[in-house]
Amino acid sequence: MDLNTLWFILITVLFSGFFVLEGFDYGVGTLLPFVAKNDTERRVVLNTIGPHWDANEVWLLTAGGAIFAAFPNWYATLFSGFYLALFAILFALIIRGVAIDFRSKNDSATWRKTWDILFCVGSLLPSVLFGVAVSNFMTGVPIDANMEYAGNFFTLLTPFTLLGGVTVLLVLTFHGMLFLKLKNGVQAIEDRIKAMGTKLGLVMLVVTVAWVVFAAFKTRLLTNGPIAIIAVALAAVLLILAVLLQAKGLDGKAFICSSLAIVMVVVTVFFSMFPSVMISTLPGGVSLDIWNASSSPKTLKIMTIVALTAVPVVLAYLVWSYWVFRKRVTEKELHY
Repeated sequence: MDLNTLWFILITVLFSGFFVLEGFDYGVGTLLPFVAKNDTERRVVLNTIGPHWDANEVWLLTAGGAIFAAFPNWYATLFSGFYLALFAILFALIIRGVAIDFRSKNDSATWRKTWDILFCVGSLLPSVLFGVAVSNFMTGVPIDANMEYAGNFFTLLTPFTLLGGVTVLLVLTFHGMLFLKLKNGVQAIEDRIKAMGTKLGLVMLVVTVAWVVFAAFKTRLLTNGPIAIIAVALAAVLLILAVLLQAKGLDGKAFICSSLAIVMVVVTVFFSMFPSVMISTLPGGVSLDIWNASSSPKTLKIMTIVALTAVPVVLAYLVWSYWVFRKRVTEKELHY
């Protein structure tokens, strides 16, 4: 395996970690108005992700940094072409982070309700936009012979990519619901989650199947080797298991299945493109791949040494932090 392929795989791993960990954050935020009906309950919901949300966002920064260093041409085309969409995501993430820290700084009901709404929007919007973005990766976008994006923001919005946005929103919302079932310690919230669990899961499955069928006709999903096909099949099985397990009250196993399903979805997206990283839809355009978009071999070698040194430490800290904050959140200890 050459270093170009290795870094393609490592970036896939980074995005998998991001969507699994930050994914349940987004899901919890999207569910906030539906599962919490008073200020105390909303604070409980916020505190379930309070110790983790900012660390989870580091996975996105690390993935972006890895693209910048390992595949600079990919980074340049992606961040210039998807500029408005990425700016909207960044703005939503800023509002979301501010909302978590600011909403309990004032006792005014209007103040807190405003920040709660912004927190929900700041969780929902990135989920949809990330779904639109990954769907565009699979179908391809207009890239000219100079490796420059030749479309605009509305070029990214097609029936398939919008369906992808809804699909990712539903998958992450269901994932967040499972996390809430594990971390919430308030009975009223638990009852509301149980009431919506199976319904949300079934809607998610129907929409996800529709998106996969659409992808089979619109992308290289079925023609680009066995990895993407196997990954999407595993994702489907794992999502079905997650819905069935949560219905039986086996929330821990359901959350594991949901997490693995998200990993398989990310693998599906990346390996439906491989070895491309951005596919051009223009007749005379140039698709970016792991070779024409990459840094020099020396840069990749240095990055590999640094990654092999630092990543185990980061993962050890991540596991430790989740172990420390493993208890359910109740009304007795609220920090946000």
